[in-house]
Amino acid sequence: MAHTKSAKKCIRQIKKRTERNKRIRTVYREHIKLCRDAIRSGNLEQAQSAFKNAMSAISSARSKGVLHKNTARRYISRLNIQLNKLRESLKLNPAQSQN
Repeated sequence: MAHTKSAKKCIRQIKKRTERNKRIRTVYREHIKLCRDAIRSGNLEQAQSAFKNAMSAISSARSKGVLHKNTARRYISRLNIQLNKLRESLKLNPAQSQN
């Protein structure tokens, strides 16, 4: 347990930062899940919208220091690859896009 005044203050600050980071982390993870689910469902419009929201949430987490720069880029890149695969599959099978 902390004894000095400054150590107690550090504990309070860490707790506050941890709560803030948890909220931000939850938001971007939720958007990533929604994007992956939309891609799996095969709905291109919904997937594109979800990708845009996920990209925004990831960039926001990056700018607030919750995510490392390369990690954020990797998440966005992988989601984009999945979205492009969906686009290609719908081009090859136009009957699926009418569902």
